[in-house]
Amino acid sequence: MAGNNGGPWGGNGGGGSGGNRSGDEDEGPRRPPRRPGEGPQIPEIDDLVNKGREQLRVLMGGGSGRGTGGGLPGGGFRLTRGTAGLAGVAVVALWAFLSFYTVRPEEQSVELFLGSYSATGNPGLNFAPWPVVSYEVINVTSERTEQIGSSGNGGANDGLMLTTDANIVDIGFQVVWNVSDPSRLIFNISDPELTVRAVSESVMREIIAASTLAPILNRDRGLIADTAMERIQSTLDEYESGIRVVRVNLERADPPPDVIDSFRQVQAAEQERDRLERQADAYANRILAEARGQAAQVLEQAEAYRAQIVNRAIGEASRFTAVLTEYRNAEDVTRRRIYLETMERVLSTVPKIILDPLVAGANGGQGVVPFLPLDQLIRNNGGAAAATTGN
Repeated sequence: MAGNNGGPWGGNGGGGSGGNRSGDEDEGPRRPPRRPGEGPQIPEIDDLVNKGREQLRVLMGGGSGRGTGGGLPGGGFRLTRGTAGLAGVAVVALWAFLSFYTVRPEEQSVELFLGSYSATGNPGLNFAPWPVVSYEVINVTSERTEQIGSSGNGGANDGLMLTTDANIVDIGFQVVWNVSDPSRLIFNISDPELTVRAVSESVMREIIAASTLAPILNRDRGLIADTAMERIQSTLDEYESGIRVVRVNLERADPPPDVIDSFRQVQAAEQERDRLERQADAYANRILAEARGQAAQVLEQAEAYRAQIVNRAIGEASRFTAVLTEYRNAEDVTRRRIYLETMERVLSTVPKIILDPLVAGANGGQGVVPFLPLDQLIRNNGGAAAATTGN
């Protein structure tokens, strides 16, 4: 046993000197001498490896000495209590490593008991005893985007859709979604991205097919996006997909590139037509307002004339009634007065020549009485006085 007097670490460690060197420098291979001023020499790597190998053999139940061919004494492996304990600890550590898992705050896990849904794991440390319980971790908060249109991942014409007035429009939109129920997503949907794309494109084609071209290009873009979001979510809920649609972004709605120049010309012509229609409406409103004003003026004049005639007729009737009353009281006087007033009113407007038979007999047959036109003299004198005042 002289070769094992170096303690539990065995002998010379691969041909080197033993742990208890007797000072005989002739035994074993010699190392190169140390340089002056050097400290104790550091063990070589081979020595360290050999010592570790010897220690492992001791822990595994082998002897400290080396047999022939470098094997353990006795030529076999012996299972000891330490080896079994070490193996048990390794098995428990491996089972714990496979059973405990961590879920980040933005994730959720789905635990499966023999392939069937068992529970949903929350963020933090979770326990799923392997191998009867397995798990799958899914990100539920990050938003995923599906681009549909000529710039998306589909074909070059997946954004071309037909409107109800037989026009073609090129639609490009995004569907942003995340996961609301990981268990439904795993068991009911095999390809979530493909499902979202197919449902979104189908819903958008249905909406465009029920609308005309002009509202799609102008005022109804926001309404189309909101309607598409509601219908996509409703369809995915019917599939029990566990997917939540966050928003739908309608990026563009244009005519196809092949006809966009002609379409712009049509749009320009329609705008010019609208401008001329507005001008015509303004002119019609102005003329109509003037006509209504004139009609109101004529109505007011007619109403005034009617009131004047009615009032005059009422006055004439009242005067006739008064004259009739006086006539009944004094017929001769009233008759003569009416006659004189009537003759005065008639004769005052015509030239007059008076022929008196009495005067004609007295003057030798001439019955003409000289008539002095006092009214003309008065008018002439009035005109001369006005001229004098003006000068």
